[in-house]
Amino acid sequence: MRYLAPAALTVSSLVLLVAAEGMPAAAPVAEAVPVAAPAAVPVASVVPAKAPAASPSRSAAPSPRPVVIRGTRLTESRTRRSLAPAEVFTGGGFDACTAPPLETMRAWKRDSPYGAVGIYVSGSQRGCSQPRLTADWVREVRAMGWRLIPTHVGLQAPCAALGGKPRRIDPAAAVRQGKEEAAEAAAALRALGLGPGSPVYLDIESYPRGDQRCAQGVVDFTLSWTRALHAAGYRSGFYSSTDSGIADLAAAAKAGASPLPDAVWYARWDDKADTTSTTALTSGQWSPHARVHQYRGNTTETHGGATLSIDHNSVDAPVAA
Repeated sequence: MRYLAPAALTVSSLVLLVAAEGMPAAAPVAEAVPVAAPAAVPVASVVPAKAPAASPSRSAAPSPRPVVIRGTRLTESRTRRSLAPAEVFTGGGFDACTAPPLETMRAWKRDSPYGAVGIYVSGSQRGCSQPRLTADWVREVRAMGWRLIPTHVGLQAPCAALGGKPRRIDPAAAVRQGKEEAAEAAAALRALGLGPGSPVYLDIESYPRGDQRCAQGVVDFTLSWTRALHAAGYRSGFYSSTDSGIADLAAAAKAGASPLPDAVWYARWDDKADTTSTTALTSGQWSPHARVHQYRGNTTETHGGATLSIDHNSVDAPVAA
């Protein structure tokens, strides 16, 4: 999860326009209900590593043009109430580009402040190969006590400028593409032994704001991704920068879009190890127990004699079951 701008922008003026998508009729979407953490789930205290020296500030980005987000509603045959209970983890987490060796995971579980780890389970545009990420690896790290945050890196925003991720969402086919990528992610979860009710977070890297077609394409793709995952028995997550994907998804939520992801993972490298201080989301959006904050990135840490390059996360959200 790289190439994310750190400066947050105010969400542009929003016009509420609820538009129905051309989908077969189905039962109305049930009202979303917060998912409480099961009593058996351990809750870890967030103990962030010592913060590195602050990076130089970047020039402020130009104000984006106003964007109108349609409040598209896609009907669901399943609702969140029909999903298996969520396992919620609250505490410190990290993500690394490739699944670390078991010896490293064992050393970090013993000596690091982290209790959850992000893993890139699927997607055609993952940044690293995953030679160790197998059902056996998953079983062993879970036995150590790790909680897992599955992530899918597939098609990116239509207007994204990412040299290493050239494949883009087609706004005209976003609903179909979201469904297809959800099927790929669900198959990967099953292959790794991650059970029903587990979330998988859609990774949409930073993109320029102010493009109506681009923003709507991302939103439509994400709603379709969510609906298909719910139908497969899994929870939907969404990862992006507060400057782009998170801002557009929050605007879509205000416009009445559904089905929305069950949790959001927002990137803002402000060194605040919490999930509450952001202004990109209102207090009622994805709260409680539905947020991950990536608050620092591209750092190197050593614990128990094992060194990794990681991004830092504060977690209060569903993790893999």
